[in-house]
Amino acid sequence: MSEKSNKKPPVWFWIVSIVALLWNLMGVMAYLGQAYMTDEMKAGYTPDQLALMESTPAWVTAAFAIAVWGGLLGCIVLLLRRKLAKPVLMLSLIGILVQMAHSFFMTNAAEIYGPVQGVVTPVIVIIIGIVLVQFARIAEKRNWIS
Repeated sequence: MSEKSNKKPPVWFWIVSIVALLWNLMGVMAYLGQAYMTDEMKAGYTPDQLALMESTPAWVTAAFAIAVWGGLLGCIVLLLRRKLAKPVLMLSLIGILVQMAHSFFMTNAAEIYGPVQGVVTPVIVIIIGIVLVQFARIAEKRNWIS
């Protein structure tokens, strides 16, 4: 087998890729839940939370969509062992960063949602986005994806 040929990835590659796919499916569900929020769902939020959601600019919603759909597509492509996974996951990360920059620097989301939902969860999302891009880089470097 030549050095440039596709190598069989280890079991942990598949485990990480599947867990990442499930993580991104949760992101897609969060996006769809927000996009198609019913009055019953709105009843579970405080007036301040609803006002913050309703004042979200379209470009932030677009960044959210790019983040979650890009993450889902990136993980599917990763499972198909294609190099396209890295740029798609990078696009997803850009969407995450744009969305979270708005949340951290242009709103009072941390005050409204509290420290866990307003700070800790977004930081975890950013970290996972970075890790997935790095994971795709490693997979490419080790010829697990082509």
